[in-house]
Amino acid sequence: MAKWLLKTEPSEYSLDQLERAKRSTWDGVSNALALKHLRSMAVGDEIAIYHTGDEKAAVGLAKVVKATYPDPKSDDAKQVVVDIAFVSRLKKPVTLATIKADKRFANWALVKMGRLSVVPTDEAQWIALLELAGQ
Repeated sequence: MAKWLLKTEPSEYSLDQLERAKRSTWDGVSNALALKHLRSMAVGDEIAIYHTGDEKAAVGLAKVVKATYPDPKSDDAKQVVVDIAFVSRLKKPVTLATIKADKRFANWALVKMGRLSVVPTDEAQWIALLELAGQ
């Protein structure tokens, strides 16, 4: 089971909205590398939800409940989406500053490729993120 970090601007779509909806289609991804990562997602994959903007922090957990399919809102065959479901809030948000200060994340795409909205996360990074969140 793969692990991912999905970035969202909370004024556009927040963890609060996902929690209320319980399930949502993750759309709006346009970067070619991010779309490649989205296409790699499978049912059961675990996700950390990261708020961009002023917050800049991982704030919650979700999981993939429907694997990649064509974006129903787009005529572009390259545009794909996945469905995700809310799992929980992190006990405490993990800020980008905290992540950047921790050597365990030095090679993480969140740190190295800041604009990437779908970030693959290896097992060690996932465990470290949950540890910092007090999970």
